[in-house]
Amino acid sequence: MKKWIASFALWVTGWKVELEGDVNNLDRCVLVVAPHTSNWEFVLGILAYWKLQKPLKIIIKDAHTKAWYGAIVRKLGGIGINRSQRNNLVQFVTDLYQKQSFSLVVTPEGTRSRVNKWRMGFYHIALSAQVPIVLGAGDFKEKKIYIGKSISITDLQNRPLESIMTEIQEYYTHITPKYPDQWNPQIF
Repeated sequence: MKKWIASFALWVTGWKVELEGDVNNLDRCVLVVAPHTSNWEFVLGILAYWKLQKPLKIIIKDAHTKAWYGAIVRKLGGIGINRSQRNNLVQFVTDLYQKQSFSLVVTPEGTRSRVNKWRMGFYHIALSAQVPIVLGAGDFKEKKIYIGKSISITDLQNRPLESIMTEIQEYYTHITPKYPDQWNPQIF
């Protein structure tokens, strides 16, 4: 049912999903989504995953999972985290991967506003959990959702961080965000 709903919603709105790698990489990965300038990336990402019939989890403020609409957020894959407390998020997510397979959506900018550099939690989670990093983006000019370019766990273990970050930064150079003035293409 979700696949049909997503396919119909994407068709009606004129969006297309462009898979750039093995769809099976989406079963168990850290999915880096950028640029993050609007909440529409969340909606588009959910639709893409429903269309591809893949499991998805999203770390968000726990206020969203505790609110009146919290049951819906949790059903959509939301994992509420209290960001005012020190949490060992890397270990928490690593433990989740030991119990189940899913894509963990991470927006390394951490906000929809312009930032000077990305947060590196996605990298540390991927290394700790021994899962690949998969890149995803919504291009608002082309109306395409790109998903699937993968950086393997072997690459993560054997390549310098700067090399990996350069590859990721280059990947996003052709993407047009919803609000371009809120996107800093220099991610590190």
